[in-house]
Parts: sequence; structure tokens; C-alpha cells
Amino acid sequence: MAYIMETQGLTKTYGKKDAAKDINIKIKEGEIYGLIGRNGAGKTTIMRMISGLSNPTSGTYSLFGKTGMEMKRMMNKVGVLIEHPGLYLRRSAKENLKIKCLAMGVDYKNGYLDELLKTVGLENVSEKKGAGEFSLGMRQRLGIALALVGEPSMIILDEPINGLDPQGIVEVRHTLERLRDEKGITIMISSHILDELAKLADSYGIIHEGRLIEQFSNEELMQRCGQFISIKTPDNEGAVRALSTIGITKTSVDEEGLLRVSERLEDSDKMAAAIVKADIPLKEIYVKNISLEDYYLSLTGGAHNG
Repeated sequence: MAYIMETQGLTKTYGKKDAAKDINIKIKEGEIYGLIGRNGAGKTTIMRMISGLSNPTSGTYSLFGKTGMEMKRMMNKVGVLIEHPGLYLRRSAKENLKIKCLAMGVDYKNGYLDELLKTVGLENVSEKKGAGEFSLGMRQRLGIALALVGEPSMIILDEPINGLDPQGIVEVRHTLERLRDEKGITIMISSHILDELAKLADSYGIIHEGRLIEQFSNEELMQRCGQFISIKTPDNEGAVRALSTIGITKTSVDEEGLLRVSERLEDSDKMAAAIVKADIPLKEIYVKNISLEDYYLSLTGGAHNG
């Protein structure tokens, strides 16, 4: 399996406090990797280290299978948008991109700037309009275009949809999907809007108090979350036997002692009838949805402070 980025025990310490501790992340080439965590959990610290903006206190990381000086020479293949995009507000979108190209020594002629604007859906923005007149969503998409200068293979985006209205969120999401699907760009993204992240990411890492507590694929997330039928009865074992008579076998008991059924969700009426027929008290039966946010909170505890 090809990993475009790996970290090994990556740690950043400020004084006596570990902002990030023993972080071991693996990101596959061509995927969108969602980094999840509360404010102050360490997400931005991790992103700054792997983008070369901050030196780790200890630990190592590799990009494109390279480490050390070899890796540093390839950092121009990593585009970065940490926090807010640094825009010249009186300059147009195209002028902002031209300035970035000049700074990086990138040839911006022969339609290069127009292609970048088209990639992020800003091709119809007037050249007389300064970035200061843009909506937040447009500014974020211009920030992504700036991160794309130089044709990076990977981009690192810290909270690119934070503060956007619903339309802006959809626009940025579609932009990132196109970058992955049409250009094969690997994307590492952090976000507090977990329901939106669940629509976008292929893999996830959960950061809590500076530590990576879990890492999983979207397929694994669907197995842990998704929909299921929840059954409340004082006799779970009897209910399981009753359900087996109608061919229901995928059952488990959750941390609250409720029976969970993860198959034939359309047959809840038949499940209820089988349990009642077996003279087992049935207090509740309903279809329940577990979201990425629910799963995140079950791992970290407490209320989500996005």
C-alpha cells in the first residue's frame, strides 16, 4: 500500500506541555484524510509540522517515501492552507495567484492562472473585483487555488470550511472532490463540521488532548456507525433467541445494555412480533442513526465544542 505521508512518534512540546505527542499517521496516495479534534487538540500543530512550518520536538515524518534533505527538496510538492488564506484584498483573484507564482518561480503564462481559477470554480469572477469583496466561500476557494500553485501532489488544509454558510461549504466540498477525483491530489483536511467531513473523507484520524486516539477508513466508520435497530428489553438473551427464529443473527449489546440489530432494518415490525410472540417484554424498538460526530463524542467524551 502506497502512503504519501507517514509520521513516526511526531511530538511538539511547548515548555512542559505536549501540544502533540507520539503521532503516528498514515495517509494513502489519492485520498482525502480528515483530521478531527476539538479546539486546542493539536490538529493545527500537526499540520504545521508536516507542512514544514514548524519543527517537531521529536519524532520523524516522511513524504513521498523520502526523509531528511531528500524530503525537504520535495516540499514544493505540498500545498498548504493553514488558518486563513493570506490574500491581497485589493487585488483580484488572478493577481493574487500571479504574485504567488512569482514568489515560487512558477511560469504563470499560457492560461495557467485561468486553469487554476477554473479548478476552484472562480473562472467567472471579474478581474476588476478585489478579493476583499469576495464571500468567505470564494476566499477559501481562492486560498485553495493558491495552495495549488506549482502543481502539488498533496495539499494540507486547516479548517477550510469553518465559518462558511451552507452554500460556501458545498462549493468547497465539491472543489476538493474534484481535486481528488479528477487530478488525483491527496488532501489532508481538518474540520469541526463533522457531518460535512463524513460526506468527503476517505479516512480519518481523531486527535484528543494532543494524541491520536484512533485512525480508521470510511468503510470502517460505516461498520461502526450508520443505521441499526435498537431494542430495549429486560431479557436480551431471550430476544436474541426469538430473533433467530426469523433469521436475524447480526446482533450485539451496546454500552447502555440495549440490543442492536444491524441487518434487515426494514423488518422492525417482524422483529417486534417475534419478541412479543416469545412472551418477552418489549419496551422500545426503533431505527437509530449513529453519525461521525456521535462516534467522535463516544471516544472523547463530553460535548462537542465545534
